Amino acid sequence: MKFILGTKGPMLTVFAKDGRAYAATVINAEPSVVTQLKTKEKEGYNAVQVGAGTVKESRVNKAQLKHLHAALGGATYKEGKALKHFKETRQRDGNLPADVEVGSTIDVSVFAPGEKVAVSAVSKGKGFQGVIKRHGFHGGPRSHGQKHSERSPGSIGGGGGRAGGRVAKGMRMAGRMGGDRTTVRNLLVLQVSSETNELVLAGAVPGRRGALVEVRGAQLHS
Repeated sequence: MKFILGTKGPMLTVFAKDGRAYAATVINAEPSVVTQLKTKEKEGYNAVQVGAGTVKESRVNKAQLKHLHAALGGATYKEGKALKHFKETRQRDGNLPADVEVGSTIDVSVFAPGEKVAVSAVSKGKGFQGVIKRHGFHGGPRSHGQKHSERSPGSIGGGGGRAGGRVAKGMRMAGRMGGDRTTVRNLLVLQVSSETNELVLAGAVPGRRGALVEVRGAQLHS
């Protein structure tokens, strides 16, 4: 199953054999552990839950520790350490993959250079932003007579016009930007290193450096 958790690393330039230069992102992905197989009979849908990262056992609640004990045969991953992050994924056909069982590990070797993957992460939070930065509005004309309205949103539809004198739902206006779960698809795998547990992907990945990212193959849902 091509699904692994990792953290976003630095960006760099990778030169391919044909001389093409790629802006690339490094993903640090320690082996993930399959912690649960969810079934349609019990949970209502088929999915695979994996865990990654480590945290002190003293910082994990009892329910999570019991869940790990059941998955890992009484262990919590490593001596004095427990798994920190848990994510799940589903196959596009809705079935459970045949090559996965509870307690097995998934490392970067399931991916190969040249294939394309999807990456999901929480994007950087940018605070309260205006419509030009948040939605790409052009703003008002930079001609004589403009004073405070170059970056204003313009009319929002009141006064008995659009939607009967009220602001229509979904109107694009200023507000909080970023901090959303974002998926970028069709990123090319440039390099895979099982020794250092690193993936090098062409293009940018959502989130800050060190953010938790999910890397999945084309046959999995985001």
